[in-house]
Amino acid sequence: MPSKKSSQKYGKAAGKTVASAMRRKKKGTLRSGKGGKGGRVKSRKQAIAIGLSEARKKGAKVPKKEAA
Repeated sequence: MPSKKSSQKYGKAAGKTVASAMRRKKKGTLRSGKGGKGGRVKSRKQAIAIGLSEARKKGAKVPKKEAA
């Protein structure tokens, strides 16, 4: 059987951006909303979502958002 090469879902740059968002969350400087005008982010899930969104804007390898 030929072995299939698995493709990574997220690129390295995306991981770095999410890690940066997590550090900012821990520090208390990560904010939600347009231009960071929203409240301080306390949720881990929200911090990851913000990190992925920033990575998308930078052009990193991130899958498209799923329609809710």
